[in-house]
Amino acid sequence: MSTVEAVHPERVRVWMGRTGPGVVVAAVGAAAAMVVNGWVPALSALTVAVLLGVLVGGVLPEATADGLQWATRKFLRIGVVLLGLQLSVGEVLRLGPGMLAVVMITVLSGFAGTLVLGRLVGVSEGLALMVATGFSICGASAIVAMDSVARSRKEDVATGVTLVTIYGSAAIAVVPFLGTHVFGLDDESLGMWAGLSVHEVAQVVAAASPAGAAAVGTAVIVKLTRVVLLAPMVAGMGLVERRSGVHAEGKRPPIVPMFVVGFLVMLALRSTGAVPGGVLTGAKDVSTVLLAAAMFGLGSAVRVKELVKTGRRGLVLGALSTLLVGTVALTALTVIPR
Repeated sequence: MSTVEAVHPERVRVWMGRTGPGVVVAAVGAAAAMVVNGWVPALSALTVAVLLGVLVGGVLPEATADGLQWATRKFLRIGVVLLGLQLSVGEVLRLGPGMLAVVMITVLSGFAGTLVLGRLVGVSEGLALMVATGFSICGASAIVAMDSVARSRKEDVATGVTLVTIYGSAAIAVVPFLGTHVFGLDDESLGMWAGLSVHEVAQVVAAASPAGAAAVGTAVIVKLTRVVLLAPMVAGMGLVERRSGVHAEGKRPPIVPMFVVGFLVMLALRSTGAVPGGVLTGAKDVSTVLLAAAMFGLGSAVRVKELVKTGRRGLVLGALSTLLVGTVALTALTVIPR
């Protein structure tokens, strides 16, 4: 027997002993989040998972720490890669140049504007970046993806996800009410506004549903088009952080993380039309479970006392960012021909 063959099983055994308990706990947390999501579909499984992690993180055994950290890092990357299968380039292009311009303006204005608002409100740069990313692009998954290249504390990430939950849930009722009774939007425009301004995909579906199935379909495509912009946003921040020469872990992040490259590869693969429908459905479910496990691991590292310190200012920033994104989206929809 060669040395490699002799050592490899031992390494596997040691790795399993060190990380196994935490991975199992993360899996249980993800399962619990999926169950809650089944009961309340408008409440994202990712959001539930991070909140469950925060709740139980302080009482989990120390033996689970390594595995939870591993699950957070690895499952996040795989989950984001699989997100690329949810949308094709053709679906994006069918929105038309006018609508694509609206999406770009909304995302870029929301991102940059929230960073400025963060300074004015007085929150940390890390929290401002997390809120800017989550509110302008795609909620919790965008936040944890950006965290992989940015200098941010786990408390900033958890606060950002919590704010996505609060304001995204409020939007489920506010967006259709304002769109229909105040702004007089037709069903298609309401679906577009929901896709542009609401944070999580599940929240978008709930917000657009009063306008009918066609509006929901439009809202989801618009929303997923915002998701596509996650790749250049993360890559751009990776470049900025790399140039700064400093990272939270003492090393320079890659310009373009490999999981972002994987996301783009999956997007291109979906665009070929060669992926069977059953595979797409399965990939979507697997992505949700993996991201939920990662979010549970993220939440478990948070300590509530630290989280509460930024609560009031974080709430103000979330409100202002929500107002900014919604206003820019509605204005762009009204002004730019589609």
